[in-house]
Order: sequence, then structure tokens, then C-alpha cells
Amino acid sequence: MEQTYFRKGFGLRQEIEGDLAAYHSRLVDRVRADGHRLAAGDLTFLLAKEFGFCYGVDRAVEYAYETRRKFPDRRVWLAGEIIHNPHVNAELEGRGIAILRPGPDGAFDYSDVRAEDVVLLPAFGVTVRDFSRLRETGCVLVDTTCGSVLNVWKRVERYAQDGFTAVVHGKHYHEETKATVSQVTRYAGGTYLVVRDMAEADVLCRFIERADNLDAMARTFDGRVPPGFDFARDLERIGVANQTTMLANESLAIARRVGEALGRRYGAENLEAHFRSFDTICSATQERQDAVVELIQQPLDVMIVIGGYNSSNTNHLAKICAARRRTYHVADASCIEPEAGRIRHKPPDASGEIAEDGWLGPDVHVIGITAGASTPNNKIGEAIERVLATRGVAISG
Repeated sequence: MEQTYFRKGFGLRQEIEGDLAAYHSRLVDRVRADGHRLAAGDLTFLLAKEFGFCYGVDRAVEYAYETRRKFPDRRVWLAGEIIHNPHVNAELEGRGIAILRPGPDGAFDYSDVRAEDVVLLPAFGVTVRDFSRLRETGCVLVDTTCGSVLNVWKRVERYAQDGFTAVVHGKHYHEETKATVSQVTRYAGGTYLVVRDMAEADVLCRFIERADNLDAMARTFDGRVPPGFDFARDLERIGVANQTTMLANESLAIARRVGEALGRRYGAENLEAHFRSFDTICSATQERQDAVVELIQQPLDVMIVIGGYNSSNTNHLAKICAARRRTYHVADASCIEPEAGRIRHKPPDASGEIAEDGWLGPDVHVIGITAGASTPNNKIGEAIERVLATRGVAISG
């Protein structure tokens, strides 16, 4: 009988090396080798110590290319985006991998998937329901779910098994968080609540301590809890986890705040029976956030953050930078327009992109660069080249 579930690759790395080379950048390699520093003309670029593709993304992209090579004569589908980078997803589509996109209700339509097809599961994972529906088709599943995400799943599953509600710091609409909270529904009585930020955590903690803001709870967490959730009953025992790409210090602060609220409600001596918490931020996210915190201590004139606008970890990097330096979050190098002297970027917490002329004024000499975990090196190198072109400086990779 044919094997229909794969998680460990097909051993085709050598065969796809040429495909993956498109994501490399000789310029970025050069900058890294020169101490993460590049001087050209009157500009100096300082590159964060950790940036770009993380291990989980690297693995997912590699596995997607291996899958196409392994099954050349089959239809290959991708359940959503493999990662949050439009160029990578477009490259995969160009190689005949069809992307299944959720409808307005957020649900996937798998009616076109046949038993003889192959379906890639993205680095974020998929919900329990989606996994079950795909298994029922009999198709081959190639699972690229990141190991860090799997660790979060194990944590919330344990919470559900032990009768704790999983309070997840994350974005309720994000693929990873959807997949994570679905894991608790595998257990009888398993339940969850998704909290976006400290402001929402304060609403939650007031209810835990005083239970006098039920209307605010209902408004704040509408769509963030499963059907039948009872705020009074289901918040007596809480286990905190987080979407792996959230701001690490905010996740830790929310966990601490919830623990303190439960301690005041039930007594510090009884806290262990009511509260659990584990830091489930992935190491790559933490390393990139730490590296950018270190970088913005330098005397930078401008900070550029490169990565998809729908990338959670990239948005958080931009938010960290914007608190200390003039920051431009660009989706990719094309947002930098040398001829016009213009940059298109998304300000932190904004919903859309804006354009700014004359952004690279004569007062700008030192530029910090970082990139989200789903941004390949070639896009970082192109961004540096386009900044230099804005100044009239040409450089070869």
C-alpha cells in the first residue's frame, strides 16, 4: 500500500539545489562575511546578526520543491500559503503547485482534491478539521508544519487533557493560531480563548479577579472562543501559550499578568491548581527580535524591515524598530523606487501601504537592515541594491 503521509523529506536535496539557489544572494553573503556591515558611497548598512529565513521556513520551502520533484506527474496542491512571502508562493505556483485559498468564511474547499493528488500542508500547520478532511480523500499529504508550532500544539493538548482552558496570545485569524486552538477541540471539554495584546489581557484579568465586566468580555472576545464557552466556568483554570511569532516580551508579560490575576482570585497558595504557563515563542523568532533590539542601539538614521505585510513575525520586528528609529517596513525590494526617490511601506499597526517621497535625504548615512523569517536572502540583497541606486551608487553582488 502506498504511503500517504510524509514529514521527513524525500532525500532530494541535491536534485533541487539549483532551484533553491534563486533564493541566495552573493551580496548578503558578502555583508555577513564582512561583519554584517557594508559601506558604499556615503551610505553604511548594518545588517542584523539574525535575519531572514529560519530553519522552519527553510525546511518548508525545501520540502515543497522536493515534493514537486518526487511527484512530477501528479497534481500538487498547497493548503494556503507555504509561508507568508508572495515571491516564494508565486515561485511554487510557477512550478505547477496550485494554492488552495480559504473562502470569505475562512474555510477551505477541498472538493477538487482527488485520491491520486498530493497536498502540501504549510509551515503554520492546518486545523484538525482540515487535516481530517484531507485524510478522508485518500490523497498524499506532505506535512511541512514547523517543529516549533508542533511544540505549542503539544502544550495546549496537555492543557485540554488536564482541564485547563488554553489562553493563546496570538491573532485569532492567523493560520497558526487557528490550527493551534483546533488542537484542544480533540478532547472532551477542551476549550480556548485567544488574546491579541495587553489591552485585551487587562479585560480578561479584570474578569478573572472581579467578574464585573461580562459585556466587555463578550465584545472583546467575540469570535475568539469556541461555541458554548462560559466565561465564569471556563476561566477558573488557565494555561497560557502563544503563537510562535508574537512579540516575546509581550507574551511573557501577558502570562505574568494572568498568573497574578489568578493568584489574587484564588490565593497564591492555590495558584498551581489554577495556572500554568510555558514560553512557546520559537527560538528563531526570539533570536531575530533580540538581534534587532541590539541593532537599534546603534546610531542609525533609518531602519528598513523587509518582509510580507501579512507576516506576523515581520510586523513585530517593524514594531520593535519603530519604537526607537525611523522605520520603513517594505514588502519587498520593489517598494523602493530609485528613479522616483520614493519608498512604499506599511507603518506599524496600519492596515495598508503608504508612499513617501524624499525618504533618503542627505541626512541619511547609516541604515539598519533586517528581514522576517519568511524573507529569502535574494530579496534582502535586492533591497540594499535599490537603496544604493536611490543614492546613485551601483554595486555588484
